[in-house]
This record gives sequence, structure tokens and C-alpha cells, in this order.
Amino acid sequence: MKLIRKFFLGITAVAAVSFTAYAPQQSTPSPFQFLKQCMSGSFSSELQSRNDSDYFDIRLRMVPIWQSTDSLFYLYVEQAMSASLEKPYRQRIYKVVKASETNFVSYIYTMNAPQRFVGKLGYDDVFTQLTPDSLKVLDGCEVHLTYDAASGKFEGSTGEKTCPSTRSGATYTTSKVSLSETGMVSWDQGWNDLGVQVWGAEKGGYEFLRAQ
Repeated sequence: MKLIRKFFLGITAVAAVSFTAYAPQQSTPSPFQFLKQCMSGSFSSELQSRNDSDYFDIRLRMVPIWQSTDSLFYLYVEQAMSASLEKPYRQRIYKVVKASETNFVSYIYTMNAPQRFVGKLGYDDVFTQLTPDSLKVLDGCEVHLTYDAASGKFEGSTGEKTCPSTRSGATYTTSKVSLSETGMVSWDQGWNDLGVQVWGAEKGGYEFLRAQ
């Protein structure tokens, strides 16, 4: 009986080793793939607006469009007040480029007749009518992002005075961004010639939590 018991125990041990050896391994996404995951989806600043009346309840959608590669992807982006989602106040196309394994650049583009894209998804036919060469880049407004593996976050900003603006008396704007898998913090500010802030949040960025 002892020999039989040892025999079956031996078979069980071999089976366990075999299962472990051939179990499928979970692949870890590259920082660039992870960045695309972090940037894609729907986000909301509702919680922040409830806790601080200086902030509005804003909804942000970032939808992958067109074919991505190992070093490039595009997103359609729209921001709207929660009470008027059908009338976004900002619509852009982001072209995100891999500069190195941990450094990336997000170029910002505007497009003609942006109303036709409101609420659309990346696979909708309307995006086949839009081509990269029809977009207008916002020179100097690109955001440079760096990945920190320890925190699992991407941090970045525009240049100090590289992004021009004419909104509310501003001459340039700055953007600071922090991204993770749970959401992002985005802080846009407009400045005049004297370096005085004339628009944008003053205490800190908008905190957008992932909704889906």
C-alpha cells in the first residue's frame, strides 16, 4: 500500500510541475502599450466637483481611431460639461509618438467641422472621412510624457512658453498631465505677457477618474 501511495503521489507531483511549466504566461504591456490603455476611455471630474465648488463636472472621452503601430497611435478627444454632452467645448485629435522606451510625445490637432464627430466611436464611418493630412497641428502645444515604472505613472507637460493662446487675454498656455490606469490629472492654464494667469484652474489640475 505504501508503494502504491508513493506511486500516485509521484504522478500528482509530476502533473503539478508539468501544469506549472506549460501554464500560459501573462504578458506585460510595454510602456507605450500601457500609455494607450491609460489614455483610452471615458473619464469624469464629477467627484472632484462635488468636493470643491471651484471645479466643474466635466466629462472627457478619448477614443482610439485609425490603425496603430508599435510607435504611433491616434485618439479622438472631446471634453464637455456633464449637463451638455452633445455640445463639447473642446474637440481634438491626439497623435501619440514613441520617442524612446520611456519617453513619448502627444501632438495636438484640430479638424474641420468637428461637430460631426460628437459622441462617435473609433470604428464609426465618420472617421474614414478624416485623414491625418487634413488636420492642423497646434505648433508648440505638444505634451512630452515620461514613464516612471516605480509609480506606474506618466508625467509630462508642454514647453514653458511654446503654446500660443489668445483666449481671455492670454498670450500662451501651459498644460501639465499625470496619467495612470485609474485616471488622469490635467491642468491647463493661460498666461499673459507679464506671466499672470488669466484663465484656468488655479489650485491644481482637474482630476478625471476613469468611468469606463
